[in-house]
Amino acid sequence: MTLSLPLSAPAATPAPAPSTAPAATPAAAPAAAQLDVAAELLALLRDTTTEPRPDVQLEALTVAVAADLPVLLWGEPGIGKTAALTQLAASLDLPLTTVIASVHEPSDFSGLPVIGDDPARHGVPMAPPDWAVRLVEAGRGLLFLDELSTAPPAVQAALLRLVLERRIGALRLPPGVRIVAAANPRASAADGWELSPPLANRFVHLQWTHDHEVVVRGLGGTWPRATLPRLDPERLPHAVDFARRAVCGLLAARPALVHRLPGGEARRGGPWPSPRSWDMTLSLVAFATAAGSSREVLSLLVRGAVGDGPGLELLAAIDRLDLPDPETLLADPAGADLPQRGDLRQACLDAVVEAVRARPDKPRWDAAWELLVKALDTGAPDLVVVPATALASLRRDEWDVPASIERLAGAVSLSRRADRATARAAAATHGGGSW
Repeated sequence: MTLSLPLSAPAATPAPAPSTAPAATPAAAPAAAQLDVAAELLALLRDTTTEPRPDVQLEALTVAVAADLPVLLWGEPGIGKTAALTQLAASLDLPLTTVIASVHEPSDFSGLPVIGDDPARHGVPMAPPDWAVRLVEAGRGLLFLDELSTAPPAVQAALLRLVLERRIGALRLPPGVRIVAAANPRASAADGWELSPPLANRFVHLQWTHDHEVVVRGLGGTWPRATLPRLDPERLPHAVDFARRAVCGLLAARPALVHRLPGGEARRGGPWPSPRSWDMTLSLVAFATAAGSSREVLSLLVRGAVGDGPGLELLAAIDRLDLPDPETLLADPAGADLPQRGDLRQACLDAVVEAVRARPDKPRWDAAWELLVKALDTGAPDLVVVPATALASLRRDEWDVPASIERLAGAVSLSRRADRATARAAAATHGGGSW
């Protein structure tokens, strides 16, 4: 049986051939437009300005940068260390080169060996990394070594020559390059290490904390402006002489402070005194003096170089440098201008008594009593007790007692009675009895 289709049957409709042209996506154009709008919004968020606003941390950082000393910023994560360095580089018009120390190998800082045609004759040169070459070609810049406390000991050892000598392999960074590093405390660092003492002693350590008002105003679009300190050319010789007298005077009187390596591992990773860090301190004092920086800024700098204890001793020595000459005070006690701060006034009066002790005579002894009376009239009475007692012990038999002593007798007597009462109270407290 033969099966056939009738001639009148409708032909089957062929399926449409697949088109090779891309299908139109009406949503593509709006998506691209939305990305453009998002970019515009991001640009508005990044559009911030700066203002001249006092900032002790920022001023201390700029003084150290001006002095060409490596600085290490310590602070918790997210505190704004990287943002501060970025803004500093932009304000100083310095190209910023950021190097994450913890993700590099030691050879990235000591140089990679490159074998030439005849290494036995010419040796094997150490090739520097590309970022170091770019800094040399630019001739200036800000090298930012981030995450320093997460760098393993081998990398820290490789950084020693870079931080101190500015050398990477066979390449030397130009004088226009400044080095600033940042680190988190070991407790808050990702797989953190303590800084090795040799590396820590090459930095000026600054504790970086946030200022609530600065953060709020900065998020509102206005951040503090970083500017290099204005150095007075006429004050440069005085600044150098002042810094040398302060540092050398302290170390001459306290030779144990010349080099003191801390005992604990954590403290060795911070600032401590050594001939190298005292040399940095001398530069910092000179720059701060020439710039007219505040005592608070100077305190951050010197304590960041040699540590809190030696730094505070240096600040006290600097205060004594500004004290009036005791011989000048003895020559004109009526016109004497005594310091207002209690500790400085005490030191000034003690110096007057020591000057009389060194060269005792009746007119100088009488002038010292006049100075003590003036101190009694213009300041706290208890400050004259010790100098008055010491001055009274210098009296010769032939010297008449000046009438001014009567003015001081009441203050000395009252102070002694207060001291005795305090001693009795302390003895009763420790002894458990009553008085």
